[in-house]
Amino acid sequence: MSNNATDAGKSPGRLKQIRMIAQILRQADPKALPIVVGAALGTLVLFVVIGLVFGGLWFFAPLGVLVAVLVGMILFGQLAQRAQYKMIAGQPGAAAAILKSMRGNWTVTEAVNGNRNMDMVHRVVGRPGVILVSEGPSSRVGQLLGAEKKRISRAAQQVPIYDVQVGEEEGQVPVGKLQRHLMKLPRNLNKAQVMELNDRLRALPQKIQMPKGPIPRNVRMPKGPRPKTR
Repeated sequence: MSNNATDAGKSPGRLKQIRMIAQILRQADPKALPIVVGAALGTLVLFVVIGLVFGGLWFFAPLGVLVAVLVGMILFGQLAQRAQYKMIAGQPGAAAAILKSMRGNWTVTEAVNGNRNMDMVHRVVGRPGVILVSEGPSSRVGQLLGAEKKRISRAAQQVPIYDVQVGEEEGQVPVGKLQRHLMKLPRNLNKAQVMELNDRLRALPQKIQMPKGPIPRNVRMPKGPRPKTR
């Protein structure tokens, strides 16, 4: 099959995905799509005005179209991502869905600890070290985090272990800000040390299985502007 035929086959899939995301965004925030369109048109108008004032409209008008499309797509991605976060917030496994969608050298092990209330702890290994991410009320997850930190401390050796509580309570990190929070952690390890740490932690027995229920583990996050990887 030719490349043109392949591209033609992929295009309907991309358009269908964009339409689906647009429908989700419209339901979550009716003002979102008008904002995207307004930002794109405003960008185009700005370039046209620049072309009229300084001359060279033949150059600034096409450039404005390209920049307007870029601005619209970036804003569309950002708003769609926020809508997605809002939809899954509070569901068991929401933090795991965010963690697994992160770009960069991160190894995510879901539900390394948990309880009957669907509170759980996920383990993330990356350049900062080991990050234990909990889901659930702070009154219940503190014990889970402490137990998991104690369990892996020998395998982690001198590697820093961070704990992050995801939720809406005071001192917790909202699910929509989880990725940004992890990206801000210091880079304490190099790639070789991360691989060695992963090997040691994989040797530990898995304590529990992922709880059953409406866990959004297959959620695909809309692509916004590419975040900086650590």
